[in-house]
Amino acid sequence: MQLRQRLSGTGVALVTPFRNGMIDWESLEKIIEHVISGGVEFLVSLGTTGESVTTSEAEHRQILDFTIKTNRGRLPVIAGIFGGNNTAEVVRKIQSYNFDGIDALLASNPAYNKPSQEGIFQHYMALAEASPRPIIIYNVPSRTASNMTAETTLRLAHASEKFIGIKEASDDIYQICEIIKGKPENFLVLSGDDFITLPLIACGGNGVISVIANTIPRPFTDMVRAALRQDLTAAQVINFKLLKLYRLLFSEGNPAGVKAALEIQGLCKREVRLPLIPMSENGVQLLKVELENLG
Repeated sequence: MQLRQRLSGTGVALVTPFRNGMIDWESLEKIIEHVISGGVEFLVSLGTTGESVTTSEAEHRQILDFTIKTNRGRLPVIAGIFGGNNTAEVVRKIQSYNFDGIDALLASNPAYNKPSQEGIFQHYMALAEASPRPIIIYNVPSRTASNMTAETTLRLAHASEKFIGIKEASDDIYQICEIIKGKPENFLVLSGDDFITLPLIACGGNGVISVIANTIPRPFTDMVRAALRQDLTAAQVINFKLLKLYRLLFSEGNPAGVKAALEIQGLCKREVRLPLIPMSENGVQLLKVELENLG
């Protein structure tokens, strides 16, 4: 099966569990096994949910190597490459990267310096030239302060086969539909927000890179699969059941909410690294009630 086919459906943006400030390897193994048994199609390591911006370069490699080892080749592994706002530094990082066991990269727009659309295009083209692996573009304006327009996304998709898809977290359905309408046939459009996954697939998208799949992978992957086979009635039933949980998981930021849910499930502690803080006791209690309601 081609990589593009294997990256359709549900990918999970894995959390990085901590205990007393250190990476909790035992819990990370539990979570990886939990999501694989829950039916996800691929793993994403070192994304926003994995707190990649507060883990060191050495920890990045350790997390990736551990994830690859635990996965044992069962699912594709995507590595997040978040090099900040310096294109040359991201290229240098890619050129010196150990790609063993990594199927593709996830790369976000440059943050803070707010490049033009032409600047974003040239940034990604530089990454494509440097990378020996396919790249999934990550458009997340709420974090980068720059939205990549549909026009720029389509320009990249048609400019190089190195770009195999986009994780779209703009929450702009019109923009998403423009991308789906004009994309090459084998270019993947994946939701970057759990709550917009169903409408994105209904418009012709291919799946999601999910946060909620860390905690309840089975019902969420069931919803995604139902939507992909155009059984929208079944997908709607599950989606409506999860609606409150979507909001609760992000009510105090990500990954504070999903880590609190995982703590309730006994899979890891809700510890995060500053400047993030753990979910409040009130938030935890609301999550606990909702998870019990969901069974």
